[in-house]
Amino acid sequence: MKKELLIILFIGFVFNISAQSVDPLITKDAEAQDVWIDSIIKNMTLDEKIGQLFMIQAYSNKDKKHEDYITNMIKKYHVGNLIFMQGTPDKQATLTNKYQDSAKVPLLIGFDGEWGLDMRLKNTYRFPWNMTLGAIKNDSLIKEFGLHLGKHCNRLGIHLNFAPVVDINTNPENPIIGNRSFGENKENVTEKAIAFTQGMQSMGVLASAKHFPGHGDTATDSHQTLPVLNFDLERLNNIELYPYKKIFDAGVTSVMTAHLSIPSLESDSRLPTSLSKNVVTDLLQQKLGFLGLVITDGLNMKGAANYATSAEINLAAIQAGNDLLLIPQEIPATVNIIKKAIELKTLTEERIDFSVRKILKAKYWAGLNNYKPVQLENLNADLNSIDDELLHRELVKNSLTVLKNINGNIPVRNLENRKIAYVKLGDDSGADFVNMLQNYGKVDVVSDKNLDGLIKKLKPYNLVIIGYHKSNANPWKSYKFKDKELVWLQEIAREKNVILDVFASPYSLLQVKSFTNIEGLIVSYQNSKLGQELSAQLIFGAFGAKGKLPVTIKTDFFEGRGFTTSNLGRFEYTLPEAANLSSVKLKEIDSLATIILKKKMAPGFQVFVARNGKVVLDKSYGYHTDKKLLKVKNSDVYDLASLTKILASLPLIMKAEEEQKISLNEKVQELLPSFKGSNKAAVSVREILSHYGRLKAWIPFYVATQDSVTHKNLPTFYSNVKSKKFAIKVAKNLYINKNYKDSIYKYIRDADQRERPGYKYSDLGYYLFKEAIENTYQKPLNTLVDEEFYQSLGANRTSYLPLQKFAKNEIIPTEKDDYYRNQLVQGYVHDMGAAMLGGVGGHAGLFANANDVAKIMQMYLQKGYYGGKRYLKTETVDKFNHRYFSDKKVRRGLGFDKPQLNPKVKATCGCVSDESFGHSGFTGTYTWADPKSGIVYVFLSNRVYPTAANMSLVRSNMRTEIQQVIQDAIID
Repeated sequence: MKKELLIILFIGFVFNISAQSVDPLITKDAEAQDVWIDSIIKNMTLDEKIGQLFMIQAYSNKDKKHEDYITNMIKKYHVGNLIFMQGTPDKQATLTNKYQDSAKVPLLIGFDGEWGLDMRLKNTYRFPWNMTLGAIKNDSLIKEFGLHLGKHCNRLGIHLNFAPVVDINTNPENPIIGNRSFGENKENVTEKAIAFTQGMQSMGVLASAKHFPGHGDTATDSHQTLPVLNFDLERLNNIELYPYKKIFDAGVTSVMTAHLSIPSLESDSRLPTSLSKNVVTDLLQQKLGFLGLVITDGLNMKGAANYATSAEINLAAIQAGNDLLLIPQEIPATVNIIKKAIELKTLTEERIDFSVRKILKAKYWAGLNNYKPVQLENLNADLNSIDDELLHRELVKNSLTVLKNINGNIPVRNLENRKIAYVKLGDDSGADFVNMLQNYGKVDVVSDKNLDGLIKKLKPYNLVIIGYHKSNANPWKSYKFKDKELVWLQEIAREKNVILDVFASPYSLLQVKSFTNIEGLIVSYQNSKLGQELSAQLIFGAFGAKGKLPVTIKTDFFEGRGFTTSNLGRFEYTLPEAANLSSVKLKEIDSLATIILKKKMAPGFQVFVARNGKVVLDKSYGYHTDKKLLKVKNSDVYDLASLTKILASLPLIMKAEEEQKISLNEKVQELLPSFKGSNKAAVSVREILSHYGRLKAWIPFYVATQDSVTHKNLPTFYSNVKSKKFAIKVAKNLYINKNYKDSIYKYIRDADQRERPGYKYSDLGYYLFKEAIENTYQKPLNTLVDEEFYQSLGANRTSYLPLQKFAKNEIIPTEKDDYYRNQLVQGYVHDMGAAMLGGVGGHAGLFANANDVAKIMQMYLQKGYYGGKRYLKTETVDKFNHRYFSDKKVRRGLGFDKPQLNPKVKATCGCVSDESFGHSGFTGTYTWADPKSGIVYVFLSNRVYPTAANMSLVRSNMRTEIQQVIQDAIID
């Protein structure tokens, strides 16, 4: 007894803390609260009072026998509180209402949802674990997380959530806390715990700081045994108890007491701290001055259960100073032993009343004085909202931590010089990571069963991204590398430039012997789908890194380390609401898609929508053909037709104009001396780009190579076998005489000009531009545009001559041609003139997927900048995105199509700004960008399948109908 008194006196000396000045359970209408409590407690029997001390387990995934048991506990033993465990929200809500109807006094419903209701319930939302959140600098996001979780609890009739964990995890081998802790820094842990508490309690949900007095530096699990903390009082005061003192002042409403053995606080080494009066009453309530609700940790845990019988443990917990017994066992026996203790005067009814009043006070605080049943309608939707998704994204984005970045490897720049491989380590999937990486450029998945084989396969690559993927099922899953993986990591890093991305606890890095050869290191904390996708976006500079390491990794990386990285202006892939677009409104695109497919306007198509650099829709619909054998995938490429003009020819013309190699005032005869003396000699570049050059719309060059009666291709011009003479491939097994190119240009040179000036859309000028560009730069058009733009843009799904780059089943077929090539055109340009030039035309020939088309359009929208590189000057983009003949009723800019001047024309939906620009293509393609709204829209289809006579997509204006939906979806 003398020793215990000395300990208590020493505690008072060390902690020297005045009592908490404000009871966190007192409400603003304190008098009404007291009246309500008095009205209940004065009519209670002793049995009813004892029943208020229990919070028993209830499940929503068990049978009627369990439900009857809970109902019996409420009615017969007056149990006043429930903690729900596994199940589903619908069933829990139904049972909550049922059990509340059985209770004389409204039940306080508890829940253990540290990272969201998903911790216990299916079909509910999962936010990141605390270790992930501990990497976030912005604590207002943690407060928002608490608020969202409070909303969820409130919606489901939960009044008390056993969170936040305020344990300071200073022991990497801690088997039960670990990822559940905000980290090892006491200030960081405290600030985040307070922010979380404030957020959750602002929604009327009681928070519970746990596990008092501190479970962060244990090597054993209190669920299995009684952990021992051999720390002196000074250490406990400086570390473990630090967050409690702060969070008490911040108004946390309850505390959970842990099952620990701490000799410096309790001399009986067998007695858990949760059952120790020295800890629960003298330290927690008197010395630290906590006035809120004191709740034990689960009394079914072996850290407590091994001490005595369940009834004896429950009595000891009350005698120690706890108010609420969490998951007590042997309820009838406990009622009897408490009543016996009162008879023996080892416990008083006043002591019971003290806790009952606090419990009732908590119930009033949580609004149970005005109890209302849980509404079942829209429950699942309310528990899984877009707002939750948006917050989740922000939490993950702000947590991603760059620990090493030699030579600025992160974000990846200069894609034209990069050959990138991805190697997976770990035993969980990295598919979402890879899929997102591949949105930015060509990233090859490389694997092998043997290290030597892997190293050999990696030889051609100059950057290897290694993803370490471990299970995200729960925070306790193993995060450790296998010995083999550690060897492979070091060997790959020794040979190659490496970025290691760890989708697991940062403690996994403790196993890595050396980081010397690892140039880039990212901790992404969890292997969630969102974590993988956002980390991939970080690597390519869609946004910058902000996270700070919440724990120390040996002497290599100290807590608080984390480099910021640059935003390179590449696409960020996100939700519509993140770009102030309505996801509900955008779903109307699905309805229009159904009409397109049902009415066979096209067998399939891709739709892409981005706003202000945020991709909100990248979706494929339908099939390659009406046979429905292959579904359209986002990676599949379409024949872009006339989109080629603004995606291939135009950027090169703009570049040449900047370099003063081509002038807008330059005449055709200056571009191509062979046109001197022709009727096109004096037509300017500006006039051609504006479609004001009086050129014919097009010339069916192929007709002159066919028999006029049979319409068969003449052997003078064609061969089924490639040879020196027939060297230009038109289509499969079809080669044209190499000299026919000269005939094409002669036809153009000799073609009549339109008699009257005015607007007339024409392909012919782009034949001339192709020739001029190739003459200027002494390279083929396809090679030049790939080297100057596509490679560095990461547009690896964009190409002329797609069969040289892509598998045939990745290329969408166009037409069943029965008039020229007499075959299904697949992998060869649909446009006949471009085909006769070998598939590379200035006006047609380009293939791409929607994502890549959008990259080029976004580069234009960002005034020539994308991916950390300036391709064109701002003034150049502005110069070309301008109407020079609007007074002549020409809506076109230079190369770019512009919104209609005549309302009867349907170039756009009529809902875009005059600053907007884009183009459409014969095969059923369309793209548009609007600087005012920030929208980039791409629609790619093969509406010419089965034949070009299929005009229903064009006549229905479906492409601009979708554009209207996008515009209507803007919510700012």
